[in-house]
Amino acid sequence: MSLFDPENPTRSKRHKKIYALCEIAYTIVDVSAAVLFVVGSILFFYPKSTDVGIWFFLIGSIFFGLRPTIKLVREFAYLRIGDYTDVAGNVK
Repeated sequence: MSLFDPENPTRSKRHKKIYALCEIAYTIVDVSAAVLFVVGSILFFYPKSTDVGIWFFLIGSIFFGLRPTIKLVREFAYLRIGDYTDVAGNVK
């Protein structure tokens, strides 16, 4: 088994569960980053809220940085559990 192998998410039920949980986390982070950037952009229209807008951009940028981190965590989780084992106990 190798990192970013397209077959990793389907190797076992445990692999599928890890994939699903990471997809949920990835989507939440993605949507949150987009919302923070949109709200930050709106806040820039008002001089009194520019500082808050900057913070929204910073937090949104951090969220965008989490996206590849989630993928790496997922791949390392796959490596940690290894290949799947079939019903007869054979490692494939």
